[in-house]
Amino acid sequence: MKWLILLAAIVLIRLAFRFKLLGRRSGGEASRPSDAQKPLPPWRRSLFTVGVFAKVSIKRYFRDRVAIFFTVLFPLIFLFVFGSLGKNNNVSFHIGLINQSGTAFAQKFVSNTKASGTFKIDSTVTNLSQAKAKMSRSEIDATLVLPPSFGEIGHSGYPSGQAIIYFDENSAQAAQTLQSVIQGQFENINSSLIKIKPPLSVISQSTNTQGLSKLDYTVSGLIGFSIIGLGIFGPVNYFPLMKRQGVLRRLHITPLRVWQFFVSSVLSNAVIGLFSIAIMIAVASSPLFHFKITGNYLELGVFLVLSILTIFGIGLAIGGWAKNENQAAPLANIIVFPMLFLSGTFFPRYVMPLWLQHVTDFLPLTPIIDGIRMISTEGKHLTDIGPQLGLMGLWAVIIYAIAFRVFRWE
Repeated sequence: MKWLILLAAIVLIRLAFRFKLLGRRSGGEASRPSDAQKPLPPWRRSLFTVGVFAKVSIKRYFRDRVAIFFTVLFPLIFLFVFGSLGKNNNVSFHIGLINQSGTAFAQKFVSNTKASGTFKIDSTVTNLSQAKAKMSRSEIDATLVLPPSFGEIGHSGYPSGQAIIYFDENSAQAAQTLQSVIQGQFENINSSLIKIKPPLSVISQSTNTQGLSKLDYTVSGLIGFSIIGLGIFGPVNYFPLMKRQGVLRRLHITPLRVWQFFVSSVLSNAVIGLFSIAIMIAVASSPLFHFKITGNYLELGVFLVLSILTIFGIGLAIGGWAKNENQAAPLANIIVFPMLFLSGTFFPRYVMPLWLQHVTDFLPLTPIIDGIRMISTEGKHLTDIGPQLGLMGLWAVIIYAIAFRVFRWE
């Protein structure tokens, strides 16, 4: 049905073009159009054709449930997954606790540890051999043992003792963190027992500014993921299909030019992309995730349109060159997956080695994700992200030059 609508629009445009051409060639006053019925100038006819094809593409998208799923619902699934992981900032340890002491102080310490949300105690661990077996299988992070003398009253009149943390070499880092946590608890207990003011101390003070959270990086990356899905996988999927069905071959015999076909496709994808991204931002800004855009919405929208235009050129080049889906899919995967994992889509690039960060600076998706994050979460303006816009413009020129060069109607 969607292809019939597209072909009907093409036929109408072709018939209108022929009627106007015949009216221009016929003589006499009766055949001459009046001033009110003069044919459109060539540039207006070209833009009219672009508008018609853009409208047809948008209608085709909203009638395709699979396309709506992959451009709207699929990125939302990633938002719920990564957004939920980013919300859990509490440190917790899954440990075994073996109390070999019968003192009241040890019993109280065990009760307080179990009641704390920092520790998840494995109640099945009752001896050290069981603990070692579970640590070797990474079922618990470490084991805290309270020796028989732990909590006994010493010569000073206060409880004393030394707890022991057993850990496997695979979880050495978790054990070190656990030791710091336990040591902090003991220092609080010591300060409550012995009122001595330490000569050296440290305090913390807020800068009254809020830095970027994990969610800020996540949402910006998922917007880039949505642009990739729409701009590359969209053309890669339906262009070879249109070639196989002969649709592009029939379009080729019409007055439609390649640039008109490209521009109409870019416009329709810009509208569809803004629609899907608006839904994602609305969900991310809900009370569930509390994502806030500090920048200008209009500037963000302009930047998103430019981003969609840049990435869509890659899809046009691949889909326009490939004869069928078997050629398009592998090439698309080779191009897309390095960008997804190296451009900061799912995790920040600052966790990468420095040399790899310098390499990923020049990927097409990197300035897009960086620009989205800088506008949406840092409040930057378009005038502040000149390097990102310049790199996107350079990539757009290269990509569309290749797309025009390799495009084939059949």
